[in-house]
Amino acid sequence: MDEPMNAVVGIDVSKKKFDLALLHNGKCKHKVFSNDHSGHTSVVTWLHKQDVQSAHICLESTNIYGEALAEILHDAGYVVSIVNPARIKGFALS
Repeated sequence: MDEPMNAVVGIDVSKKKFDLALLHNGKCKHKVFSNDHSGHTSVVTWLHKQDVQSAHICLESTNIYGEALAEILHDAGYVVSIVNPARIKGFALS
């Protein structure tokens, strides 16, 4: 049986940076990373420092800007979902 996720992460991706919101142990943390290889590897290191062993990470589908980040997070063992921004907006409006 799979173990439960111990964190939830939402990421807003843009061309030059991405904003991350981490919900872990009842606390929310926010951090901004550059949207390049250095930022992508830094986020994995940062998540490990936050003691995030497993997480469901959600990114909005923003052209190609989040693809490399999603791959690195997936390769690090996290569950990654890429969601249509229209669905996110629709959920917020409801």
